[in-house]
Amino acid sequence: MREATEYAENVVWGLLVTGTPEMLACRRHLEDLARQGEEGFPWVFDEERAARIYRWFEKNCRHVEGPMSGQFIELLPFQKFDLGVIFGWVHKDTGLRRFQKAYIQEARKNAKTTILSGVALYLMVGDREESPRVYCAAVDKGQARILYEASMAMARKSPDISKRLRVRDYKISHITRGGQLSALSKDTKNKDGLNPSGAIIDEYHAHPTSEIYDLLWSAWGQRAQALMTIITTAGFDVESPCHREYEYCKSILRRELENDRYFVVIRELDPEDDENDPKVWIKANPLRAATPEGVQKLREQWDEAMTSRDPSKIRNWRVKNLNVWVHGSDASYMGDYLKVWDDYGVSREDFAKLTRDRVCLVGIDLSKRIDLTGAGFVFELDDGRFAICAQGFMPTETVQKHVQTDKKEYREWIRDGWVTATDGAVTDYRMIQAFIQDKELENGWKVHEICFDPYNATHFASSLADDGYTCIEIRQGVQTLSEPTKLLRELMADGKIVHDGSPVLKWCVGNAVQIQDSNENIKISKKYANDTKRIDLLAAVINALVRIQSLKDANLSGFEIGV
Repeated sequence: MREATEYAENVVWGLLVTGTPEMLACRRHLEDLARQGEEGFPWVFDEERAARIYRWFEKNCRHVEGPMSGQFIELLPFQKFDLGVIFGWVHKDTGLRRFQKAYIQEARKNAKTTILSGVALYLMVGDREESPRVYCAAVDKGQARILYEASMAMARKSPDISKRLRVRDYKISHITRGGQLSALSKDTKNKDGLNPSGAIIDEYHAHPTSEIYDLLWSAWGQRAQALMTIITTAGFDVESPCHREYEYCKSILRRELENDRYFVVIRELDPEDDENDPKVWIKANPLRAATPEGVQKLREQWDEAMTSRDPSKIRNWRVKNLNVWVHGSDASYMGDYLKVWDDYGVSREDFAKLTRDRVCLVGIDLSKRIDLTGAGFVFELDDGRFAICAQGFMPTETVQKHVQTDKKEYREWIRDGWVTATDGAVTDYRMIQAFIQDKELENGWKVHEICFDPYNATHFASSLADDGYTCIEIRQGVQTLSEPTKLLRELMADGKIVHDGSPVLKWCVGNAVQIQDSNENIKISKKYANDTKRIDLLAAVINALVRIQSLKDANLSGFEIGV
């Protein structure tokens, strides 16, 4: 039986339509076969061990819902690849499983819950583990119960499994070996003393923190061949622990990082794919898009999302049905446009050439003096585009605190010149003034106006005025900020933005959500009042854009808006 290897060969040879990450997962399996058992790689692929998990499903596990309810599960080739690789690779001397962790990401409704329910039950029975402990883990109790209850229903439908396991509403235990299969979430009491032989983390994209993952992983290593499986679709938060895990896993597939104990398969569209083409949907939907009926259902859902012209429905379709990570939630300010943000970036050297000797507006957003402060610069270029850049400022003595709270490496940003560290425990606003003056001298920038948020800015504005700058107070109400906030997004949509590639500005843009009043006026905000995801540099740019609108009406030279 060579099901897993045959599938991998068909994918690598191009006989099946898959995305690049899945092809890399298959290539990894084939390359590992070529070196199995060699010095430094003590793993071998045991076809019988792979066949054992196939037989478990096809002779013991039954569908628990839908038109196939009660029938034995017949594994499809892609499922045999996943399961065969995870359970078939073992140590050449001990026979213990190679993989400690598995990451599987694919679109919704591709039977992930069904397959993982069978895996959870197999870990209770097939590993022959004494007192097994298997956890169906999720961000909350309700989500954790979904997988647990599917496992419970599957066990009850199978006479053979029911002979081996005692099935109760809140715990499944082995009749002779003890242990338990149970649900686990952040709401679970008494989470100390875990000793997992298996864990399945469900819909990891929904986890705001890595609390559950860390809790389980910290308890790892006490079992001979414990297995943690992360199962998820893509999500909306690219700052989430799941997205970080996703990026790490893709590095494993690209062989940029080595982790021989981690199985990874990611089923997603490639960046160059046309998401409107049903032929590529199978890359993320190996089950749903494998039949004409399934493709037709996907097409109907796609048509419904697109004809609604509702951005939230379109984003939801992409995430859930195409398995594409989307930057931002339904309330995200920049939404999908953040995906092309990098396309409009140039090097700092080229940005300086584009803007040399040009007139600019400067926007200032003064935060609390212990936080990140932003200064934004806006120029109009001869071709009608607008050049924007922004600089961050932070007091030296609070940098380490913000590295920990914001989960961002400010020290690298300071080293690379994107953030200026000011001496002391509070931001020295004189450093902002000095930075503006340095840029005037260095690049020949001609500051037309400095537009500032009046919060804590009275003395600062007076100092700028004493140096001859024209300072304009920008009220922070939605009536003032709505038009420039919309304008920046329109410029992005029209490809009329160029920026200097600042990772800090990109982070701020990605963090911003929009709030809207009853008259459809909008302004940017953080998701939560005490959120550590900063938006200060973006706010500074928008403060400058307020005056571009008024200068457009005045038709002043150098600020005629070409949109």
